[in-house]
Amino acid sequence: MIDSQTILAIIPARGQSKQVPRKNIRAVNGKPLIAWTIEAARKSAYIDRLILSSEDAEIIRVAEKLGCEVPFVRPSELAADDTPGILPVLHAIENMPRKYDLVMLLQPTSPLRTTEDIDGCLAFFAQTTAPACVSVVRADKSPYWHYRVTGNDHLLQPLLPADLGDRPRQLLPETVLLNGAIYLARTPWLMKTRTFVTEQTSAYRMPKERSIDIDSELDFALLASLLKKPEQQNASG
Repeated sequence: MIDSQTILAIIPARGQSKQVPRKNIRAVNGKPLIAWTIEAARKSAYIDRLILSSEDAEIIRVAEKLGCEVPFVRPSELAADDTPGILPVLHAIENMPRKYDLVMLLQPTSPLRTTEDIDGCLAFFAQTTAPACVSVVRADKSPYWHYRVTGNDHLLQPLLPADLGDRPRQLLPETVLLNGAIYLARTPWLMKTRTFVTEQTSAYRMPKERSIDIDSELDFALLASLLKKPEQQNASG
């Protein structure tokens, strides 16, 4: 609870993954990928209830052993490749007997997100009037340097106004990317908008070194490399 507002945290973890099969329970430094998120969330000073949403029996067993509550089994139709990510969140909210003021989505594919990130986002959000907040990381490459390739001659067309494209990086407007680690919203607002991200959503900045989002074998290799660094070993310990 923060500022008298109750908080439900949801970890979504379906069993199927096209690029990396069974990635949510794949071992990372001796523990399942999902364990990193469960452990960080369980240490939060503010989260009132932490639950898993999954249709997969093995993932459910792993999560329960790690101390994460699984109050229901997600319907298989909400675990398909083309299922919009918001639907399992709405399903979880609707199937909880108690209603919570805030809902937080914590994807298991962000293993380097820490308890400090979770609680920092909640504390930041409590100081704003925004109805939602998501974690972001500064973009490495400015979109003002992005182009589309068009026509039979494969011509370059600037994605954004070309008058900024030739400026040094330091003089270009700062841009950020969703890093997938934390999504937070007021529950009634989320049920109405059915999305965490609108023009009303605030941004909680996270550092690049904790913003990895696991979606491929290359991401797992990068994660293994990052975990060899002393600062990450200290954070994970």
